[in-house]
Amino acid sequence: MSVYVLSPDRQSVLLIHRDRPGDVHAGRYLGLGGHLEPGEDILAGAAREVLEESGLVVEAITLRGTILWTGFGAPPRDYLAFMFRVDAFTGTPLAGNEEGTLEWVPLADLADHPLWESDLEWLPMMFDDDPRPFHGFMPYDGDRMVSWSYHRR
Repeated sequence: MSVYVLSPDRQSVLLIHRDRPGDVHAGRYLGLGGHLEPGEDILAGAAREVLEESGLVVEAITLRGTILWTGFGAPPRDYLAFMFRVDAFTGTPLAGNEEGTLEWVPLADLADHPLWESDLEWLPMMFDDDPRPFHGFMPYDGDRMVSWSYHRR
């Protein structure tokens, strides 16, 4: 899952600048998140990941959509991600964790940060006011997006 924590004024998002050597995401900015633990539901996993990676306690979270990435990385793997937005939290974020440095990034400046190029296709839907979740398909060839399609219902 990927989780995007909005600032209280809804103008910035908390991202991790991944700076761990050997990380496929090294140098890029990403949302928080990870994998589920055994016996954990997706909402509990999202809240746990936010707490572990940022020190914040989730108060309000919304499923914004899903994305299926196929053929990503080397060797190629497929990933299905649940995409969440946190609209309310308590606490003060950590400066960083073992994966990188945490930073509040203004939504208006997202394109100025090193993201996966493909993230700019779906990130606007994470923060828009459309209540319908999006469901996307994004095949990759290694580290290059091949195409993007989605629907909302």
